[in-house]
This record gives sequence, structure tokens and C-alpha cells, in this order.
Amino acid sequence: MRSPFLFAVGLTAVVACAPVRPAAPPAAAAPEPVVPDAVTVGERFVTEENVADELDSPATWTAEDGRAQVIVTAKSTHPLVVFDGDSGERLRDVGEKGEAAGRFERPGGIAVQGDLAFVVDRDNHRVQVLSLPTLTPVATFGESDLRAPYGIWANESEPGDLDVYVTDGSVSEAKFDHVPSVAEPGARLKRFRVQEDGDGAVHARLLGAFADAREAGALHGAGSIAGDPANNRLLIADADTHPSMSTLREYTLDGHDTGGGAAAGAFAAHAAGVALWDCPGGDGYWIAADPLAPLAVFHVVDRRTLAPRGSFRGRVTSHTRGIALHAAGTPSFPGGVLYAVHDDRAIAAFDLRDIASALHLDEQCVR
Repeated sequence: MRSPFLFAVGLTAVVACAPVRPAAPPAAAAPEPVVPDAVTVGERFVTEENVADELDSPATWTAEDGRAQVIVTAKSTHPLVVFDGDSGERLRDVGEKGEAAGRFERPGGIAVQGDLAFVVDRDNHRVQVLSLPTLTPVATFGESDLRAPYGIWANESEPGDLDVYVTDGSVSEAKFDHVPSVAEPGARLKRFRVQEDGDGAVHARLLGAFADAREAGALHGAGSIAGDPANNRLLIADADTHPSMSTLREYTLDGHDTGGGAAAGAFAAHAAGVALWDCPGGDGYWIAADPLAPLAVFHVVDRRTLAPRGSFRGRVTSHTRGIALHAAGTPSFPGGVLYAVHDDRAIAAFDLRDIASALHLDEQCVR
């Protein structure tokens, strides 16, 4: 019998293996808004590009051999794409377009908790639960509660119980999606309680719906979400259409809007992927993506105070929406690694030691 929710260190079937190309200077592109004082941190690798995939959100999982795998949703081709976290090799694709279990319609957010992966199956209006390492479907939930789900974060609230938070009705791709107006009713944040019984069956129920679009300070474009139980904090990327309004909005774990947030006014495009960098002793940082082109920018804020600690960009990585931070050491990244989607077509890897050095962050975070 599988142990419920085995802890996976780090954060959150078959194709030919593609070679990994070294990072190269970006091609010339039209000027975009410039974020001053963003330092350059070179990528350790960028995977082979596949334009058709339209990669969206990554999550990481630690295999039994200690190596990290990066599982990424592909909105246009519809599967999950699995990469080797140390080399960037594309290992396999799982799933295809459809409504049956294990099939997806424009998958978006993804979260890993223990030996379970939670995938937002947006156009099927549900969350699929898959068992790792095989990514075998074991359950779905949210069909009667979700409209246009996107971001997801899972937390073991107590032994055997997970709280899974899903942002809803908020994806802003005009070609495919409907963005509810501020006047349109509907909560932007749903909270589910997920439990696994002794036979391995997974059950979920809605615990609450929060952040109604009509409320003051409403989430106009709620996207990626991540949490910090130690500080009773959720941060949600509010991808408002006007950069000056886009921010990371702060909620408590029970869905209360604190009225606060992080990186307000820092985004030249809009707030996108967000991830917690959990460091020893309760210290750490939040990293949020600003999906600019030709080079995306990543803003870093203090975990406790949410005060800005600097910004960086890569040499190649562009238009990043989804990120995943793997704080546990791997053979190639002994201090941990940040994975970022590059231009919807590849995955870039940043060594956390390089980020810490460039921004003069706490050295304890990468030891």
C-alpha cells in the first residue's frame, strides 16, 4: 500500500529523446519595457525548443535515485512533458487531447505533493490527480465548481490531508479564454480538501470559494499561486491588463484578503509565475516572473517582509509565465535550481547559487 502523501524533497509515455542545446544569445527583437537594475544570471541549460507545445507551467518531483524531474503542461499539444532536471533531456510525453481520464484540454497549472501530481485541466473544467512516477490518473475533481481554472498549489495541512488551492475564471489569453469582468460574479480562488484512503483512492471536496470579482481589490486576472504555511500566506499573481496595477496579492491560507501583497509597481509586463524559495531557519525569498521579451525578468522579494531584494534576467530566457523552484540539491545543481518556461517552447534552468551570488542573497539558502 502506498503511504499517503510521501514527502517529496523540493518544491509545489514515450517520445524520442531530444538533445539539449547550450544557451545562446537571444535573437534581435523589438524593444520592450526595460526593468532597470536587473542583473544578468546565465542559464545553465535551455532545452531543445518545440514551438508546437506552448509550454505553460512546470513542477518538480524527486525520483527514488535522487534526480529531479520537471513536469510541464503543454497547452496546445495537450500532454504533460517530462524533462530530466539535471540535463534538460526530454524524457517522455504523457497524455493527449481528450476528456477521458489521463487526457487533457489545454492543461495549465500543475502542483506536486508527495507521490501525487495535480494538473489543472482547464477546458475540461477540472483538476486531474495522477500518481507518480507513472503519472497514472487516479481521480478528478472540481467539475461542478470550476469555470476556467489556471493556477494551483497544494499543501499538506495535516497528516493525510491536503488543501489544494485553484485560481479560477482568470486566464487572459484572448484567443482562447474568457476573462470575467469585475462586475461578473464568481470567486477567483477555490479551496479543496483532498484525502487518500487506505486503498489509495483519492477524494476531494470544496472547502470554500474566495476573492469574489465584485469585491474591493478583486483579483482581475488571477493566475499562478503559491503558498507559505509558515507565514500563513498565499501569493497570487494578479495579471491585470495594466502593468501598474499588476502585483502579487496576499491572502491567508483560509482565503482572507489581507489587502497586502508584493512587488507592486515592479512589473513592466504583468505578474506571472510565482515560487517560494524556502531556506533554513524559516528565511527565504519569493521569485516572480515578469514575462517580457526579448528577455524575461525575475523579481525577488524577502520571504517574511515581502521587501524587494533585486531582479535578474537570463541571457536567453524570454516571455516566461511559469516557474518552479527546486530547493533540494541535485547532481548538477547542489544548491538547488529554478526552472523557467522560455518563450512557451523550452525550459531554462538557473542555478540558485548563481542567483544568490548575483543578488547578494543569504548564502545559507544554497548550502
